[in-house]
Amino acid sequence: MTKEIGITVKKSNDFSDWYTQCVLKSSIADYSPSKGFIILRPYGYAIWEIIREILDDELRKTGHKNGFLPVLIPESLLTKEKDHFDGFMPEVFWVTKSGDNDLGEKLAVRPTSETIAYSMFSKWISSYRDLPLKMNFWNSALRAEIKSTKPLIRNSEFLWQEGHTAHKDENEADEEVRLILDIYKNLIEQYLALPTLSGFKTDKEKFVGAKYTTCLESVMADGKALQMATSHHLGQNFSKPFEIKFLNKDTVEQYVWQTSWGISWRVIGAIIMVHGDDKGLILPPKISPTQVIIVPIYKDDSKTVVKQKAYELEQKLKDSKIRTQTDDRDEYTSGWKFNDWEMKGVPLRVNVGLRDIKENQVELIRRDTKERFYVTEKELVNQTLSTLEKIQSNMFDRAKIHLQENIRSAATLEELLSVLDTSGGFVACSWCGKRECEDLVKEKTTADIRIVPFNPKNNISSCIGCGKQETIEVYFGRAY
Repeated sequence: MTKEIGITVKKSNDFSDWYTQCVLKSSIADYSPSKGFIILRPYGYAIWEIIREILDDELRKTGHKNGFLPVLIPESLLTKEKDHFDGFMPEVFWVTKSGDNDLGEKLAVRPTSETIAYSMFSKWISSYRDLPLKMNFWNSALRAEIKSTKPLIRNSEFLWQEGHTAHKDENEADEEVRLILDIYKNLIEQYLALPTLSGFKTDKEKFVGAKYTTCLESVMADGKALQMATSHHLGQNFSKPFEIKFLNKDTVEQYVWQTSWGISWRVIGAIIMVHGDDKGLILPPKISPTQVIIVPIYKDDSKTVVKQKAYELEQKLKDSKIRTQTDDRDEYTSGWKFNDWEMKGVPLRVNVGLRDIKENQVELIRRDTKERFYVTEKELVNQTLSTLEKIQSNMFDRAKIHLQENIRSAATLEELLSVLDTSGGFVACSWCGKRECEDLVKEKTTADIRIVPFNPKNNISSCIGCGKQETIEVYFGRAY
């Protein structure tokens, strides 16, 4: 049986199958033998490494330092903050044996690291001189997502970045929460070319154990919402049970104020969902492992000359810090290579053949618009840099239009349900702030309040649930 190559379904016809094929066939990831787990292949991991480097650099600039935490957490630590434990309990994997021997205490496989980190914070902090303590961790977390999984979006193990900080007062913690959210927003919008909405989570949807949660939300090509990043103000909800105290300048003992925040590899899934087309991925140049692919086009008698020219062009681009690769595989045709790199989403392709060499030119093909044009070899570097900038900008602009077109409004439950069923996206509604109305809408529509915007448009009417007049603006949506 011949193995099908390329994407075999249209994005508009079967979004779920299209997405899965993009992930698997572009060599981003593959399924693990263990249900609910995936394996990140080198191409996918390279994207994550670039994202990590960008974010790491920004965090270092703002005084955050990297550390390492163990993956196993004693049950006694995980249960110290009751709401936190109750919220994560259904998703926790437990280790109960060492070989054939029962452990004296169950060990949780890290669903998140607050409890293990803060048991250490209580040892490291004793004075105002120890504050602020701002640590960042690159690791994996495990949460049992066995019933409903999707590569990179919902998996039982995922790569992520999580930060944990301690501060002398509430205001300083508030500032940290917004600083981190701004850093995330810059990463997601300026590098991943994904526009976002920013705001608060409701008490129902906030991180378990947090005083409040801020977040960034975006909309995927199928109209479903996706939470892109979160930044939490923990208040003193963890410092009190974990006894994280310090002596202030007046030698008065106080509990610290804390934050935690994170972003995961789901952003790679978002890049695929929003930017991809029927041929596969379209990667933003700033995070693409290969920004330019050079395809030498030759017959046997011109192979050596054409390949040599391709290598020269590759080096010239690399000298200008452009991530460039030459596809010099002889076992594949040029047409096969074109399709393969289109599927992998490389932003810009350079074709060079014997005639191009004679005319001192190369052909450039944009992945985002399919535009083709010729430039001289002398112009190649400048034109490449300029074109990559245009691709990055165009991808963000297209995604922003998509987001704006998928923000609608509804004044009644019936209107909300109609919009969700026909268009999806975010639906601006008025809400009284009561949990029972939030739950009612969820029951009737399967939609959550995705965000309480920082900057509402103030198109306030009566509560969509109970009809009460004193309301706030919120965005409902169905989400992954």
